Amino acid sequence: MRHPTKRAVLVGKGDVIGYEGEWRTVKAASTAQGPMGGLAIVVTWEEGGTTRFPAGDELLIRQSEPPTTDAI
Repeated sequence: MRHPTKRAVLVGKGDVIGYEGEWRTVKAASTAQGPMGGLAIVVTWEEGGTTRFPAGDELLIRQSEPPTTDAI
């Protein structure tokens, strides 16, 4: 299935990001100081875990899929 994507400028709760070969949902995002003193973005995933991205990294983002409803 293909999903329209775009490059993220800002990342926020509910965004769906392509990362490590799968789509993950942002639970929370914050900023931190990177290891070399630069700005980093810290993302906590709904699926579990946390990832740190250097500010300026390009991330692919797509809209979350609408919930599916089963017709009875």
